[in-house]
Amino acid sequence: MKYDFDKIIPRRGTNSYKWDSMSTDKDILPLWVADMDFRTAPAIIEVLDKRVKHGIFGYVHVPDEYYEAVIRWFERRHNWSVKKDWFIYTSGVVPALSAIIKALTEPGDGVVIQTPVYNCFFSSIRNNGCRVVTNPLKYGNRTYHIDFEDLERKTADPGVKLLLLCNPHNPAGRVWTREELCRIGAICEKNNVKVIADEIHCELVFPGHVYTPFASISENHLWNSVTCVSPSKSFNLAGLQIANIITCDQAVRNRIDRAININEVCDVNPFGVEATIAAYNEGEDWLMQLLDYLKANYDFLCNFFHEHLPQIPVIQLEGTYLVWTDCRIFSLSSDMLQARLLEKTGLWLNSGTMYGVEGEGFLRWNIACPRTVLEDALGRFLKFARSLSRGE
Repeated sequence: MKYDFDKIIPRRGTNSYKWDSMSTDKDILPLWVADMDFRTAPAIIEVLDKRVKHGIFGYVHVPDEYYEAVIRWFERRHNWSVKKDWFIYTSGVVPALSAIIKALTEPGDGVVIQTPVYNCFFSSIRNNGCRVVTNPLKYGNRTYHIDFEDLERKTADPGVKLLLLCNPHNPAGRVWTREELCRIGAICEKNNVKVIADEIHCELVFPGHVYTPFASISENHLWNSVTCVSPSKSFNLAGLQIANIITCDQAVRNRIDRAININEVCDVNPFGVEATIAAYNEGEDWLMQLLDYLKANYDFLCNFFHEHLPQIPVIQLEGTYLVWTDCRIFSLSSDMLQARLLEKTGLWLNSGTMYGVEGEGFLRWNIACPRTVLEDALGRFLKFARSLSRGE
């Protein structure tokens, strides 16, 4: 490979949220927070190095080059044509979601989420005084599907105003098909529910699956949706605080822009702007090799479970680098599993109940790490699982 994803890049002691949150204990192995343990694309590092050497880090003007890079990327890779005046930039997808909810709802309104789902969906809804309305995904045969009958019932409530769509889905690992997205769009349009599409993982899709931007499907989908995108997950740039809100509806855009300003998340930093331009203009080759490496990591994990822990289903991963494992055979709560696993082995995974009650008994793994790190994590988990089987 042209890029060395096997190389260990020490992160402890760098004020990493992932590696430095708990302690300086060298035995803690964190596979939880959704950032990667790989250096980003060289083109991004080069442009940031140049910016650092300039030495002045004042307020940034977002140039036309920024919009052009994002527009070309989505046109070329995803056949989605967007326009510059559809954009609102902000500091991240979570602040974007919060501002959108503030802009398009009143306190007490219902917002539908498809659980188990990204934990910040819950807080973004509640922090704006809205009601969480769950449309639980249907689990079976190591994958998840949408319960469309339940979605129809939930969105028929006139008090429900929005659906937060996670596409690709975290933590279920689904890359929703065009047919599924069409059906979601038809139900929501019929019931006057606007779709807010969090598509932050959109580049992290494995062979045999295709990411379809929700808004690209039809004019109706475009006008009845708001899309949030960022290079942060795909290029490991989360700390640079950059994201885009995209909607063609000027009236909706004006309301969101007002909420962005109320929430005081209207400014971005120069590093995020420079990194986004470099990622979308020069980072595609690195991204494609990253995807190959992530897929190989997933296959390695699946083979390990098949050989050593066949009683624990690994959910099929179509996209993202977040693996969902069904650990209900241990008859322990997810929180207990997470705590005991960390205490006994130092391996830090995410408890499934972070993502709703439907995650009870599951654990989430972040496999965006060098293979030797993943091997270490799997060995620790196997030791832990065997100790549970012995009643220890």
